[in-house]
Amino acid sequence: MDEILLIETVERYLRGEMTDKEKVFFEEIRKNTPGIDQTVVEHTFLFNELEKQANIKAFKHSLYEVENTLTEEGFIIKSQLRGQAKVVFLWKKYKRNIAVAASIAGLVSIVTAALISSYNSRLNKSNITVLIDHIQKTENKVAQLEGTIKENSKFKPQNPNYRATGFLIDGKGFIVTNAHVVNRMKTIYVENNKGEYYSAQTVYSDVNTDLAILKVNDTAYKTIYNLPYSINKTNSNLGEQIFTLGYPRNEIVYGEGYVSAKSGNEGDSTAYQVSVSVNPGNSGGPVLNKDGQIIGIITSKNSAADGVVFAAKSKNIYKILEAAKKSGDTTNIKLPNNTGLKGLDRVQQVKKMEDFVFMVVGN
Repeated sequence: MDEILLIETVERYLRGEMTDKEKVFFEEIRKNTPGIDQTVVEHTFLFNELEKQANIKAFKHSLYEVENTLTEEGFIIKSQLRGQAKVVFLWKKYKRNIAVAASIAGLVSIVTAALISSYNSRLNKSNITVLIDHIQKTENKVAQLEGTIKENSKFKPQNPNYRATGFLIDGKGFIVTNAHVVNRMKTIYVENNKGEYYSAQTVYSDVNTDLAILKVNDTAYKTIYNLPYSINKTNSNLGEQIFTLGYPRNEIVYGEGYVSAKSGNEGDSTAYQVSVSVNPGNSGGPVLNKDGQIIGIITSKNSAADGVVFAAKSKNIYKILEAAKKSGDTTNIKLPNNTGLKGLDRVQQVKKMEDFVFMVVGN
């Protein structure tokens, strides 16, 4: 493919400008052509970096505006700033930390101190009031830009090739999902039901149980405490009522059914057969009983038989966790053992549970 034409095609793909037919055709070419796939990855990174740089440029511009306003109104004497304004000097000194949102709050304090130290000695009470107002406006601008930089510092995957579901097994950011999905991903992101994206990585994967443990490695992620459910260690009964949550589409979807066999595909004793409606994207979703205990993880469906779905038994989570700890891939994972969903009606159970179920996407 001509290089210029390839770049134009990749840009149309990333902007979502292709028709469904074009997208399917291009993704098939990408899957079978490593060079084109690499071009897509590189351009995705480039687009993300350009967006971040635009936000940083806007932040720098706001500092210039504040400096000029204070100079025009007599609060800053230019000659005291030794060449370039001290605000700009501080920006250059701390710009590396600006990419990390936490540093911005510190920068505000430093910039404020720099401005105050640059004011002339003729400040009176009225001028101080105006000065405080200017500083407050500066902090407000920084706060707005901080939010924008935080939002765009994480790449939100455009047209991800793979999608699955996962759920927290530890509020520190450890998520269980399906190995057969994440093992194909070069980059992994998880999204909660509020639309917040976080980067993640696989810390352990087991093809035998088709389970994998992800760790959110994003500084924007905050630890979640008191997961309201438990991971069941025992086998469930035939006919037991179950429900599941997952992401076969861009919003969380509920499904309900029952345990239809105590073993999985071809008599697999590490899995159940469950009767529930699932679609691509449900893989990795939790299967819960009426008390809100997780009894399984959706792994696959029998395409030849309607409603025949297989789910890895939840006790496999304990097994892979032990194996992961022995290999040194995970540390300090504490599985939840709470009964916060027990006794609630199904609507309330789902409402409490959906905060801990994530969409897993990647390329």
